[in-house]
Amino acid sequence: MSQAAVPVEERLFSLVLALLATETGLTKNEILSTVQGYHQRFKSGGDNANLERQFERDKDDIRDLGVPLETLDSPGDAGNNQTLRYRIPKGAYELPQDVAFSPEETALLGLAATVWREGSLSGESRRALLKLRSLGVTADEPLLGYAPRIRLRDAAFDPLDAAIRKGVRVRFPYLRPGEESAKERDVIPLALVQYQGRWHLSALRDGARRTYLLRRIVGPVTAGRAADVPPGDHSAEALADLAAVGERNVAEFEAEPGSDAATRLANRGAEFDGVRGRLHFVDVDILADELSGFGPEVLVLGPPALRDAVVARLEGVLAAHGDA
Repeated sequence: MSQAAVPVEERLFSLVLALLATETGLTKNEILSTVQGYHQRFKSGGDNANLERQFERDKDDIRDLGVPLETLDSPGDAGNNQTLRYRIPKGAYELPQDVAFSPEETALLGLAATVWREGSLSGESRRALLKLRSLGVTADEPLLGYAPRIRLRDAAFDPLDAAIRKGVRVRFPYLRPGEESAKERDVIPLALVQYQGRWHLSALRDGARRTYLLRRIVGPVTAGRAADVPPGDHSAEALADLAAVGERNVAEFEAEPGSDAATRLANRGAEFDGVRGRLHFVDVDILADELSGFGPEVLVLGPPALRDAVVARLEGVLAAHGDA
């Protein structure tokens, strides 16, 4: 009867614990033959090529999670890859001596980390959980009976995030409003930022900084060659650019008092003077989609591009339903 596969999180956790517990380091053979997640499939004197490849991938994974993994030459056998020893220096991984958590604080940290299960912060949440567990920081009682989960629906996020960390160019198909087919974009990704509830990519294209809405990336993101990424706080610059666009663009409308539209737009930051409202926005097409969905509860007054976009959408709905 075959043993159940050990989950990857448990294998990585066991690997980190083992490498923290050794002062002199462990050889690859010692790791594969003793650590949970490896030893179940280790063949003494047999072919362990697949297991060794998995260990190589796991090394990269824990380094990506911020774990300071060291490799050491064995005494008297320098340069021999077969006798390399691996360890995690405790001083480089432990919490500072003046940092401690109460059980309640630990529960909150664990809950915050488990909220993010995929997308942009999955790596950060795994890093936090792995470090809390490997340092022995645990909560005796769960804070809640269940944990919320935040999902990122933009499939382009993970490959773009990986490309930014690696400093490489990317290509992707991008569909702009009003265009019938997507066009290929070849850019140097700089930062991923969330603004007004939507994810945006800040990137260099032909030497100029441009912003792309992730929801308009309609195909796979392909990583390319290494890029010359300029220094700077690209996230802050991207958010400042979006804020500047939002400051320039102001929608004016009338909303039926007490309606769903009035409530939702107020929650979005709209300023009302009676039935008249004003709302800063970044993307005219996204706002037109939203406002047209309110139907007769909203009358768009301006700017003309927004009004025309809303009218076009309502006329499209009317045409699609014909005489009905």
